[in-house]
Amino acid sequence: MHVGIAGAGAVAMGYAAYLLKSDHKASVWSPSGRRTAALDNGAALEVSGALEGSYHPSVCNNVEALASNDVIILALPANGHRQVLDALVPHIEARHTVFISGHLSFAALYLSKRLAERGIQIPIAVWNTTVLTAKAPSSPTAVRIGALRDHVEMATVPKDMSRCAAEICVNLFGDRFRFQNDLISIALSNLNPQSHLGIALCNLTRIERGEGWCQNTNITPSVANLIEALDRERCEIACALGRPVETMAATMSKSLQVREASLLELYQIRVARGTNPPGPKSVDTRYIWEDVPFGLLPTVMLAELAGVEAPLHKSGMHLLSVCLGSDLSAKNDLLAELGRLDVQTVKRLSNDGYPISTIAQDIVPEGGIV
Repeated sequence: MHVGIAGAGAVAMGYAAYLLKSDHKASVWSPSGRRTAALDNGAALEVSGALEGSYHPSVCNNVEALASNDVIILALPANGHRQVLDALVPHIEARHTVFISGHLSFAALYLSKRLAERGIQIPIAVWNTTVLTAKAPSSPTAVRIGALRDHVEMATVPKDMSRCAAEICVNLFGDRFRFQNDLISIALSNLNPQSHLGIALCNLTRIERGEGWCQNTNITPSVANLIEALDRERCEIACALGRPVETMAATMSKSLQVREASLLELYQIRVARGTNPPGPKSVDTRYIWEDVPFGLLPTVMLAELAGVEAPLHKSGMHLLSVCLGSDLSAKNDLLAELGRLDVQTVKRLSNDGYPISTIAQDIVPEGGIV
Protein backbone atom coordinates (compact mmCIF):
# COMPACT_ATOMS: atom_id res chain seq x y z
CA MET A 1 0.00 0.00 0.00
CA HIS A 2 1.30 3.48 -0.87
CA VAL A 3 1.19 5.84 2.10
CA GLY A 4 2.12 9.51 2.13
CA ILE A 5 2.95 11.10 5.48
CA ALA A 6 2.50 14.84 6.00
CA GLY A 7 5.17 15.73 8.53
CA ALA A 8 8.84 14.96 9.06
CA GLY A 9 9.22 14.92 12.82
CA ALA A 10 9.98 11.94 15.03
CA VAL A 11 6.51 10.37 14.88
CA ALA A 12 6.24 10.83 11.11
CA MET A 13 9.63 9.20 10.59
CA GLY A 14 8.65 6.44 13.00
CA TYR A 15 5.56 5.76 10.92
CA ALA A 16 7.63 5.66 7.74
CA ALA A 17 10.02 3.12 9.24
CA TYR A 18 7.21 0.96 10.61
CA LEU A 19 5.41 0.93 7.26
CA LEU A 20 8.56 0.11 5.31
CA LYS A 21 9.38 -2.72 7.68
CA SER A 22 5.84 -4.04 7.04
CA ASP A 23 6.45 -4.01 3.28
CA HIS A 24 4.33 -0.97 2.49
CA LYS A 25 5.53 2.00 0.45
CA ALA A 26 6.06 5.12 2.55
CA SER A 27 6.93 8.67 1.58
CA VAL A 28 7.26 11.77 3.76
CA TRP A 29 6.54 15.41 3.05
CA SER A 30 8.02 18.29 5.02
CA PRO A 31 6.18 21.53 4.21
CA SER A 32 9.44 23.46 4.58
CA GLY A 33 11.60 20.74 3.05
CA ARG A 34 14.34 21.21 5.64
CA ARG A 35 13.90 17.98 7.58
CA THR A 36 13.81 15.80 4.46
CA ALA A 37 16.73 17.34 2.56
CA ALA A 38 19.26 14.71 3.69
CA LEU A 39 16.87 11.84 2.92
CA ASP A 40 16.25 13.32 -0.50
CA ASN A 41 20.00 13.27 -1.08
CA GLY A 42 20.19 9.55 -0.33
CA ALA A 43 20.85 9.42 3.41
CA ALA A 44 19.28 6.55 5.33
CA LEU A 45 16.81 6.95 8.17
CA GLU A 46 18.49 5.33 11.18
CA VAL A 47 15.96 3.91 13.64
CA SER A 48 16.59 2.58 17.15
CA GLY A 49 14.54 1.54 20.16
CA ALA A 50 11.38 -0.52 19.74
CA LEU A 51 12.20 -0.78 16.04
CA GLU A 52 15.72 -1.09 14.66
CA GLY A 53 17.25 -0.64 11.25
CA SER A 54 18.10 1.65 8.35
CA TYR A 55 15.28 2.70 6.04
CA HIS A 56 14.88 4.75 2.89
CA PRO A 57 11.46 6.44 2.75
CA SER A 58 10.72 8.35 -0.40
CA VAL A 59 10.54 12.12 -0.18
CA CYS A 60 7.64 14.18 -1.51
CA ASN A 61 8.95 17.53 -2.66
CA ASN A 62 5.52 19.10 -3.00
CA VAL A 63 1.93 18.54 -1.97
CA GLU A 64 1.06 17.11 -5.39
CA ALA A 65 3.54 14.29 -4.79
CA LEU A 66 2.00 13.68 -1.37
CA ALA A 67 -1.43 13.40 -2.96
CA SER A 68 -0.19 10.82 -5.45
CA ASN A 69 -0.58 8.30 -2.61
CA ASP A 70 -3.96 6.73 -1.91
CA VAL A 71 -3.53 6.94 1.88
CA ILE A 72 -2.39 10.16 3.56
CA ILE A 73 -1.46 10.43 7.23
CA LEU A 74 -1.22 13.78 9.00
CA ALA A 75 1.57 13.36 11.56
CA LEU A 76 2.46 16.85 12.65
CA PRO A 77 1.45 19.21 15.47
CA ALA A 78 -2.14 20.48 15.40
CA ASN A 79 -0.97 24.08 14.99
CA GLY A 80 0.22 23.02 11.54
CA HIS A 81 -2.95 21.19 10.47
CA ARG A 82 -4.73 24.19 8.94
CA GLN A 83 -1.80 25.09 6.67
CA VAL A 84 -1.31 21.50 5.51
CA LEU A 85 -5.02 20.79 5.00
CA ASP A 86 -5.50 23.99 3.00
CA ALA A 87 -2.61 22.97 0.74
CA LEU A 88 -3.87 19.40 0.41
CA VAL A 89 -7.60 19.95 -0.16
CA PRO A 90 -7.36 20.97 -3.86
CA HIS A 91 -5.58 17.69 -4.62
CA ILE A 92 -7.83 15.26 -2.72
CA GLU A 93 -9.87 12.84 -4.83
CA ALA A 94 -12.55 10.28 -4.03
CA ARG A 95 -9.90 7.51 -4.03
CA HIS A 96 -8.14 8.96 -0.96
CA THR A 97 -8.33 8.02 2.71
CA VAL A 98 -6.93 10.49 5.24
CA PHE A 99 -5.78 9.64 8.78
CA ILE A 100 -5.22 12.34 11.38
CA SER A 101 -2.74 11.06 13.96
CA GLY A 102 -3.29 12.67 17.32
CA HIS A 103 -6.56 14.36 16.28
CA LEU A 104 -7.24 17.69 17.97
CA SER A 105 -9.69 20.58 17.62
CA PHE A 106 -12.13 18.79 15.29
CA ALA A 107 -9.70 19.01 12.38
CA ALA A 108 -11.64 16.20 10.68
CA LEU A 109 -14.72 18.42 10.52
CA TYR A 110 -12.69 21.22 9.00
CA LEU A 111 -11.39 18.84 6.33
CA SER A 112 -14.87 17.41 5.73
CA LYS A 113 -16.26 20.93 5.29
CA ARG A 114 -13.56 21.99 2.83
CA LEU A 115 -13.99 18.80 0.79
CA ALA A 116 -17.79 19.16 0.78
CA GLU A 117 -17.30 22.57 -0.83
CA ARG A 118 -15.58 20.69 -3.68
CA GLY A 119 -18.31 18.03 -3.83
CA ILE A 120 -16.09 15.30 -2.37
CA GLN A 121 -16.58 12.95 0.57
CA ILE A 122 -13.89 10.50 1.67
CA PRO A 123 -13.13 8.47 4.82
CA ILE A 124 -11.38 10.72 7.36
CA ALA A 125 -10.13 8.55 10.22
CA VAL A 126 -8.93 10.12 13.46
CA TRP A 127 -6.85 8.72 16.30
CA ASN A 128 -6.86 10.03 19.86
CA THR A 129 -3.09 9.64 20.02
CA THR A 130 -0.15 8.42 17.98
CA VAL A 131 0.40 4.75 17.15
CA LEU A 132 3.94 5.01 18.48
CA THR A 133 6.07 7.24 20.67
CA ALA A 134 9.27 8.61 19.26
CA LYS A 135 12.04 11.12 19.88
CA ALA A 136 14.39 12.64 17.34
CA PRO A 137 18.04 13.14 18.30
CA SER A 138 19.86 16.11 16.85
CA SER A 139 20.00 14.55 13.39
CA PRO A 140 16.90 14.73 11.13
CA THR A 141 17.83 11.30 9.78
CA ALA A 142 17.68 9.51 13.13
CA VAL A 143 14.73 8.59 15.33
CA ARG A 144 14.32 6.54 18.47
CA ILE A 145 10.99 4.75 18.86
CA GLY A 146 10.04 4.42 22.50
CA ALA A 147 7.02 2.13 22.20
CA LEU A 148 4.23 0.92 19.98
CA ARG A 149 0.90 1.56 21.67
CA ASP A 150 -1.32 -1.43 22.35
CA HIS A 151 -4.54 0.57 22.04
CA VAL A 152 -5.46 3.61 19.97
CA GLU A 153 -8.98 5.05 19.95
CA MET A 154 -10.31 5.68 16.44
CA ALA A 155 -13.38 7.16 14.76
CA THR A 156 -14.24 7.90 11.14
CA VAL A 157 -16.08 10.74 9.43
CA PRO A 158 -18.52 9.91 7.91
CA LYS A 159 -19.44 6.93 10.05
CA ASP A 160 -20.71 4.81 7.15
CA MET A 161 -17.14 4.72 5.78
CA SER A 162 -15.75 3.30 9.04
CA ARG A 163 -15.29 -0.26 7.78
CA CYS A 164 -13.11 0.83 4.87
CA ALA A 165 -10.96 3.06 7.10
CA ALA A 166 -10.69 0.39 9.80
CA GLU A 167 -9.48 -2.23 7.33
CA ILE A 168 -6.78 0.11 6.07
CA CYS A 169 -5.69 1.02 9.62
CA VAL A 170 -5.32 -2.62 10.63
CA ASN A 171 -3.57 -3.44 7.37
CA LEU A 172 -1.03 -0.69 7.98
CA PHE A 173 -0.50 -0.77 11.74
CA GLY A 174 -1.97 -4.00 13.06
CA ASP A 175 -4.89 -4.87 15.28
CA ARG A 176 -4.47 -2.15 17.90
CA PHE A 177 -7.47 0.11 17.27
CA ARG A 178 -10.57 0.51 19.45
CA PHE A 179 -13.43 2.01 17.50
CA GLN A 180 -15.49 4.89 18.91
CA ASN A 181 -18.81 6.34 17.81
CA ASP A 182 -17.82 9.92 17.13
CA LEU A 183 -15.33 12.75 17.44
CA ILE A 184 -16.50 13.76 20.91
CA SER A 185 -15.19 10.46 22.29
CA ILE A 186 -11.90 10.96 20.47
CA ALA A 187 -11.56 14.57 21.67
CA LEU A 188 -12.03 13.52 25.29
CA SER A 189 -9.78 10.44 25.06
CA ASN A 190 -6.60 12.39 24.33
CA LEU A 191 -4.64 12.62 27.60
CA ASN A 192 -1.91 14.99 26.47
CA PRO A 193 -3.63 18.37 26.99
CA GLN A 194 -4.26 17.78 30.69
CA SER A 195 -0.91 16.19 31.52
CA HIS A 196 1.06 18.72 29.47
CA LEU A 197 -0.79 21.65 31.07
CA GLY A 198 0.20 20.45 34.54
CA ILE A 199 3.78 19.80 33.47
CA ALA A 200 4.18 23.15 31.69
CA LEU A 201 2.61 25.24 34.46
CA CYS A 202 4.57 23.63 37.26
CA ASN A 203 7.92 23.66 35.44
CA LEU A 204 7.63 26.92 33.54
CA THR A 205 10.83 28.48 34.90
CA ARG A 206 12.80 25.35 33.96
CA ILE A 207 11.33 25.50 30.45
CA GLU A 208 11.95 29.24 30.09
CA ARG A 209 15.56 29.01 31.30
CA GLY A 210 16.27 26.12 28.94
CA GLU A 211 17.39 23.87 31.78
CA GLY A 212 18.04 20.19 31.30
CA TRP A 213 15.45 18.31 33.33
CA CYS A 214 13.70 14.96 33.26
CA GLN A 215 9.95 15.01 32.95
CA ASN A 216 8.77 11.97 34.90
CA THR A 217 11.13 12.61 37.83
CA ASN A 218 9.51 16.01 38.24
CA ILE A 219 5.97 14.66 38.55
CA THR A 220 6.11 15.40 42.25
CA PRO A 221 3.09 14.90 44.55
CA SER A 222 1.82 18.43 43.95
CA VAL A 223 2.15 18.17 40.16
CA ALA A 224 0.43 14.77 40.19
CA ASN A 225 -2.42 16.28 42.26
CA LEU A 226 -2.97 18.98 39.63
CA ILE A 227 -2.93 16.53 36.72
CA GLU A 228 -5.35 14.20 38.51
CA ALA A 229 -7.71 17.11 39.19
CA LEU A 230 -7.59 18.14 35.53
CA ASP A 231 -8.28 14.53 34.58
CA ARG A 232 -11.34 14.45 36.84
CA GLU A 233 -12.69 17.48 34.99
CA ARG A 234 -12.09 15.75 31.65
CA CYS A 235 -13.95 12.65 32.83
CA GLU A 236 -16.82 14.77 34.20
CA ILE A 237 -17.21 16.50 30.83
CA ALA A 238 -17.21 13.17 29.01
CA CYS A 239 -19.79 11.71 31.40
CA ALA A 240 -22.07 14.74 30.99
CA LEU A 241 -21.93 14.24 27.22
CA GLY A 242 -22.73 10.54 27.49
CA ARG A 243 -19.21 9.57 26.46
CA PRO A 244 -17.60 8.00 29.55
CA VAL A 245 -13.84 7.64 29.23
CA GLU A 246 -11.15 5.89 31.22
CA THR A 247 -9.25 7.85 33.81
CA MET A 248 -5.67 8.72 33.01
CA ALA A 249 -4.54 6.39 35.80
CA ALA A 250 -6.53 3.47 34.38
CA THR A 251 -5.09 4.02 30.91
CA MET A 252 -1.52 4.29 32.19
CA SER A 253 -1.94 1.21 34.40
CA LYS A 254 -3.00 -0.85 31.39
CA SER A 255 -0.10 0.47 29.36
CA LEU A 256 2.36 -0.40 32.13
CA GLN A 257 0.58 -3.71 32.83
CA VAL A 258 0.27 -3.04 36.55
CA ARG A 259 -2.63 -2.77 38.95
CA GLU A 260 -4.37 0.59 38.88
CA ALA A 261 -2.52 3.08 41.08
CA SER A 262 -2.26 6.81 41.61
CA LEU A 263 -0.67 8.94 38.91
CA LEU A 264 2.27 9.66 41.17
CA GLU A 265 2.94 5.95 41.64
CA LEU A 266 2.57 5.30 37.92
CA TYR A 267 5.06 8.00 36.98
CA GLN A 268 7.46 6.57 39.57
CA ILE A 269 7.07 3.15 37.93
CA ARG A 270 7.97 4.72 34.59
CA VAL A 271 11.13 6.21 36.10
CA ALA A 272 12.06 2.90 37.69
CA ARG A 273 11.69 1.21 34.31
CA GLY A 274 14.01 3.73 32.67
CA THR A 275 11.34 5.90 31.02
CA ASN A 276 12.20 9.48 31.93
CA PRO A 277 12.20 11.69 28.83
CA PRO A 278 13.69 15.18 28.90
CA GLY A 279 11.25 17.99 29.50
CA PRO A 280 10.82 20.92 27.11
CA LYS A 281 13.73 23.39 27.07
CA SER A 282 11.96 26.33 25.44
CA VAL A 283 8.59 28.04 25.83
CA ASP A 284 8.21 27.38 22.10
CA THR A 285 6.96 23.89 22.95
CA ARG A 286 3.97 21.95 21.72
CA TYR A 287 2.98 21.48 25.37
CA ILE A 288 1.90 25.12 25.21
CA TRP A 289 1.29 26.17 21.61
CA GLU A 290 -0.41 22.94 20.50
CA ASP A 291 -2.01 21.50 23.60
CA VAL A 292 -3.52 24.70 24.98
CA PRO A 293 -5.26 26.20 21.91
CA PHE A 294 -5.96 22.93 20.11
CA GLY A 295 -6.46 20.54 23.04
CA LEU A 296 -7.71 22.47 26.06
CA LEU A 297 -9.79 25.07 24.19
CA PRO A 298 -12.02 22.45 22.46
CA THR A 299 -12.37 20.65 25.79
CA VAL A 300 -13.56 23.89 27.40
CA MET A 301 -15.98 24.33 24.50
CA LEU A 302 -17.38 20.85 25.11
CA ALA A 303 -17.61 21.59 28.84
CA GLU A 304 -19.70 24.67 28.14
CA LEU A 305 -21.98 22.72 25.81
CA ALA A 306 -22.38 20.07 28.52
CA GLY A 307 -22.98 22.57 31.32
CA VAL A 308 -19.80 21.60 33.20
CA GLU A 309 -17.72 24.33 34.84
CA ALA A 310 -14.15 22.99 34.26
CA PRO A 311 -12.48 25.77 36.29
CA LEU A 312 -9.00 24.22 36.18
CA HIS A 313 -9.02 23.97 32.39
CA LYS A 314 -10.12 27.59 32.05
CA SER A 315 -7.76 29.00 34.67
CA GLY A 316 -4.82 26.96 33.37
CA MET A 317 -5.30 28.35 29.86
CA HIS A 318 -5.58 31.87 31.28
CA LEU A 319 -2.52 31.55 33.49
CA LEU A 320 -0.30 30.35 30.66
CA SER A 321 -1.65 33.09 28.39
CA VAL A 322 -0.79 35.73 31.01
CA CYS A 323 2.67 34.25 31.65
CA LEU A 324 3.51 34.27 27.94
CA GLY A 325 1.82 37.58 27.16
CA SER A 326 -0.28 35.99 24.42
CA ASP A 327 -3.93 34.94 24.20
CA LEU A 328 -3.35 31.27 23.49
CA SER A 329 -7.02 30.60 22.69
CA ALA A 330 -6.74 33.04 19.79
CA LYS A 331 -4.08 30.80 18.22
CA ASN A 332 -6.67 28.17 17.27
CA ASP A 333 -7.28 28.59 13.54
CA LEU A 334 -9.74 25.68 13.13
CA LEU A 335 -12.70 26.08 15.48
CA ALA A 336 -13.84 29.46 14.18
CA GLU A 337 -14.05 28.00 10.67
CA LEU A 338 -16.66 25.48 11.79
CA GLY A 339 -19.24 28.09 12.74
CA ARG A 340 -21.76 27.72 15.54
CA LEU A 341 -21.56 24.26 17.10
CA ASP A 342 -23.80 22.51 19.59
CA VAL A 343 -23.66 18.94 20.82
CA GLN A 344 -26.24 17.62 18.37
CA THR A 345 -24.49 19.30 15.44
CA VAL A 346 -21.13 17.81 16.42
CA LYS A 347 -22.72 14.37 16.74
CA ARG A 348 -24.48 14.71 13.39
CA LEU A 349 -21.40 15.95 11.58
CA SER A 350 -19.33 13.19 13.17
CA ASN A 351 -21.77 10.64 11.79
CA ASP A 352 -22.45 12.12 8.36
CA GLY A 353 -19.73 14.63 7.59
CA TYR A 354 -20.67 17.92 5.99
CA PRO A 355 -23.36 17.56 3.33
CA ILE A 356 -22.16 18.44 -0.12
CA SER A 357 -25.11 20.56 -1.30
CA THR A 358 -26.41 22.91 1.39
CA ILE A 359 -23.25 23.37 3.41
CA ALA A 360 -22.97 27.15 3.56
CA GLN A 361 -26.37 28.18 4.92
CA ASP A 362 -27.81 25.07 6.53
CA ILE A 363 -24.88 23.89 8.63
CA VAL A 364 -22.71 26.93 9.33
CA PRO A 365 -24.91 29.82 10.50
CA GLU A 366 -23.22 33.04 11.53
CA GLY A 367 -22.32 33.65 15.15
CA GLY A 368 -19.27 31.49 15.77
CA ILE A 369 -18.70 28.89 18.44
CA VAL A 370 -21.07 28.82 21.39
